[in-house]
Amino acid sequence: MTQSLQQGLDDLKIEGQYRWLRQVDGPQGPRIHVDGREVIHLAGSDYLGLACHPRLKEAACQATLRYGCGAASARLISGNYDLYPQLEERLARFKQAEAALLFSTGYQANLGVISALMDSQDVVFSDALNHASIVDGCRLSRAQVRIFPHNDLTALERLLKREVSAGRRLIVVDGLYSMDGDVAPLGEIVGLAERYDCMTMVDDSHGIGVLGETGRGTAEATGVLGRIDIETGSLAKALGGFGAYVVGSRTVIEYLINRARPFIFTCALPPAVPATVIEALTIVEQEPELRQRLWDNTRYIRAGLRDVGFDVSESGTQIIPLMVGEPEIAMRFCQELLDRGVFAQGIRYPAVPRGTERIRLTVAASHTKADLDTALTTLAEAGRALQLI
Repeated sequence: MTQSLQQGLDDLKIEGQYRWLRQVDGPQGPRIHVDGREVIHLAGSDYLGLACHPRLKEAACQATLRYGCGAASARLISGNYDLYPQLEERLARFKQAEAALLFSTGYQANLGVISALMDSQDVVFSDALNHASIVDGCRLSRAQVRIFPHNDLTALERLLKREVSAGRRLIVVDGLYSMDGDVAPLGEIVGLAERYDCMTMVDDSHGIGVLGETGRGTAEATGVLGRIDIETGSLAKALGGFGAYVVGSRTVIEYLINRARPFIFTCALPPAVPATVIEALTIVEQEPELRQRLWDNTRYIRAGLRDVGFDVSESGTQIIPLMVGEPEIAMRFCQELLDRGVFAQGIRYPAVPRGTERIRLTVAASHTKADLDTALTTLAEAGRALQLI
């Protein structure tokens, strides 16, 4: 067995698909230490710079002193401290939903929701570029899955017309796509769902705290806040914490408490986690200037990338893919940048379809203009060295 596993690893190296863990030292921020050197950080998801915010750290410390380091139980047994329903109530109000439920990870949330709500008599309509956790949730549910091309509403409507006699029907999409940086047309998707009597589910992991006038996410930005049936999302990105949430009707949330296996059979999050996210939501509501700084930085680096010759998507969000098209070149680009003092991750299959390998840049509110200017110079140098621009 070991020999066959080693052969599999060797094959991955030949194909340019081998992965390894880099060593990161110190806190997250606009600059971090990777493999022993300080670099400008354009690879993370700490979009508002909250992961090391003093108020979040203080909230975590106080919660740890009061409750300890771990819940040591599932919430349905003895792990349901008051912090969890407090955060769930805050999330439900923030998202203008009836109720919310915490999960340990975004991956578990998507697995739990889809596998609990859907079965072999049902149909899921899934965008071709949905996150792996959505794909796996569909597989685990045993529902029939109809995949439509990315953001192709005409194709989606054709599929909806064909499946009018199915049991439960669910359209599931990402809100802000994590590898492409574009936003789902939720207004049109919700319109189709309402026309064809279909539920909607949106993973807003990269939109919460960031998109919309008040940071309520993709639904707010696209004018359908309160009209999405089920929303999931991460608490580990713009909110600087960990874990995940589901928001929806009280009936949906009660059903998940009873049927979602990743919730039922998982220990509750450490108490420090909900405490920090409660504080993060307060900051998001009180300090809109953080979002403004993020969008100022995003516009600045996008314009700079175009000026030096990169083909930059028109999405306008904080996630910026620089297309390369081959795994080996993507990782050479990544290494060239790292050698010059910028960390931006090369992205390969299965995170993206084959032939669309890329460098994925992510901007944060905490970046200074000096950080971005240095990064632009470095990106241009590395791009020219590899004849990409």
